[in-house]
Amino acid sequence: MTKFTSTLRQARKPLSALCLLLPLALLGTAAIAADPYPVKPISIVVAYAPGGQGDTFARIVGERLGTVYKQPVLVDNKPGVSGTIGTRFAAKAKNDGYTLFLGQTGEITVNRVLMKDMGYDPMKELTPVVLIGNAPLVMLAPVDAPYNTVAEFIQMARAKPGEFSYGSVGAGTPGHLSAVALGLGLKLDMVHVPYKGVGPLLSDLIAGRLQAFFSSASAAVPQVKGGKLKALAVTTPQRMSSLPQVPTIAESGLPGFSYTLWGGLFAPAGTPASVIDSLNREVNAILASPDIRARFDADNLAVPKNSPTEFATYVRAESVKFEKLVKDANLKLEQ
Repeated sequence: MTKFTSTLRQARKPLSALCLLLPLALLGTAAIAADPYPVKPISIVVAYAPGGQGDTFARIVGERLGTVYKQPVLVDNKPGVSGTIGTRFAAKAKNDGYTLFLGQTGEITVNRVLMKDMGYDPMKELTPVVLIGNAPLVMLAPVDAPYNTVAEFIQMARAKPGEFSYGSVGAGTPGHLSAVALGLGLKLDMVHVPYKGVGPLLSDLIAGRLQAFFSSASAAVPQVKGGKLKALAVTTPQRMSSLPQVPTIAESGLPGFSYTLWGGLFAPAGTPASVIDSLNREVNAILASPDIRARFDADNLAVPKNSPTEFATYVRAESVKFEKLVKDANLKLEQ
């Protein structure tokens, strides 16, 4: 468009010169207008170390998007400070569609309530693109722990106030808040131990240095089926099809208990609508493919096809829900 406008401003020049320049300018303008997205590699920022649910979502979608777009889609893990390092990086990135963010419950809706000044506002500086998955959390325990049910866990935790510890991948994450909700509802005095990534946390849990962890389904199921950890309960109202023998927490003594770990694609605010629409369309198509659908259904991850507007509405509702929990628990940020 710049070349085209510049050419028009040469109208005072001889008509012959204009006739020579105008076709070239129009060709240049057409090339710019037809410039497809993407024309270079795309980066999907994940605010946690590899191995968690968000990382899994990013890698599944990124691999398929790379095939569709015929450009590399790279996962960029930036862990630390309850997801704020990676989130800040994505929120401040150039809004051209080449830096995206795999945002989850904690870093999008919770940290803004827990932290006084993050230096950014994810609700304003990140634009929802598409909800990818909504995962149950699994309450895990060491395989040789002397409790096999939530009821037994509660009984022992009450008998040892301040001695039972649970891990999370950071303050304000769904795993942390699920444990907070459990403790609040059942008046348990437990110690929170935050980690930078799920890998070292699982190692400590397996070794018995922690008593519990509310894990994403993708990280939990292999550990349970491999006999390295045991599952006490799941956090959704329904049981998981991949762990059908494991009861819900609602079934285990806390009616109405329901917390999930959702993950979706976000872009820096101001990203062109055409890019947002393209990403939404392609990711929805990926999620509808039979193999991905079957994989997500197996772990109760699947979500309906959704628009950017529908995803934004969901994010706002989740923000209200977790804000209430944080206030009810008088929760303070742990660092």
